[in-house]
Amino acid sequence: MSKNRFFVFQMTMRRSGLCAVFLCLSGLVGCGSMPAHEFEPFTPLPQAKRVMVQPKIKWEIRDDVAGFCAQAKGMSQEQAFMTPPLACAIWHTGKNECTVVTGRLVTHVALGHEMRHCFEGHFH
Repeated sequence: MSKNRFFVFQMTMRRSGLCAVFLCLSGLVGCGSMPAHEFEPFTPLPQAKRVMVQPKIKWEIRDDVAGFCAQAKGMSQEQAFMTPPLACAIWHTGKNECTVVTGRLVTHVALGHEMRHCFEGHFH
C-alpha cells in the first residue's frame, strides 16, 4: 500500500535587500527578483528517479500567492515576512496531481521552476 504524500515547497527571494522592495511592490514579480542560479541549465532526473512521471498539472493564479504559499508550507509569520514565497508547487503522489500556484505576474523561470517540482519533488 503506497503512502500518499503532500509536499509544498517555495521559491524565496535570496537577498534580504530585495525583500523590502518586494513588500513595497508586492504584485510585481520580475526577472530581477530571481536568484541568478535559476537561469542556469540543469539536467532533468531520469524518469525512474522522479516523484511523478506524467502528473496532471493545474496552474492556480492567486492575488495572495505569498500568503497562500507561506500558509501551505507552514511558515511562521516572521519567516514569511523575511522570505515571502514568489510561487509554490503542491503535489500529491497518490493522486498523481500537482498544482502550481503563482501570482498574476510571473516569469517563465518561476513557472518552470515550480513545474520542475511537480516532476522531481524537492530538488533544492
